[in-house]
Amino acid sequence: LVSTWLPALDGVVDKLTQGGATVADIGCGHGASTLAMAEAFPGTTFVGYDVHPASVDGARRRAVEAGLADRVRFETSAGKDVSGRYDLVCFFDCLHDMGDPVGALAHVRSILADGGTVLLVEPMAGDAVDDNLNPVGAAYYAFSTLLCTPNSLSQEVGAALGAQAGEARLRQVAAKAGFGRVRRVAETPFNMVLEVRP
Repeated sequence: LVSTWLPALDGVVDKLTQGGATVADIGCGHGASTLAMAEAFPGTTFVGYDVHPASVDGARRRAVEAGLADRVRFETSAGKDVSGRYDLVCFFDCLHDMGDPVGALAHVRSILADGGTVLLVEPMAGDAVDDNLNPVGAAYYAFSTLLCTPNSLSQEVGAALGAQAGEARLRQVAAKAGFGRVRRVAETPFNMVLEVRP
């Protein structure tokens, strides 16, 4: 995240290093990604959002333990309800779980500062079933069937992108949400890392 993914984004590390930037981490869970970024960029303010209150409580405790609570806060909120103005908004492996990923991204578009960036990290998936017939794809299809897709279907809209959405589908979601530029900036065997901009 800090050594490869953030530096791959155009101009983002400069903003975070100069200080005064604000970052939202949507779907932050226990706050691991939020706190890792906060440790790396001491002049930046971070807000982590998650719909699960117990995870948010745990993230708040971790921020205090790490001595970061003065510029890191955690709130219980869905992606479509986040407030503020952000230079960087991150989604780590969570957009495909949302019932309304287009709505979540469209809302983020409205709270993104001028020149802002969305960092979208999603499971590594090809655009066709045949592209995913490998050990990672098999595991992700299982996760998607048992967790990701039912989770999305239980929410408003129920888009059910699932863990194997693929880059082409993610580009469609971003375009429907009002974003004009999507660029793959990094990848691992397990994740694709996309830079999304208006």
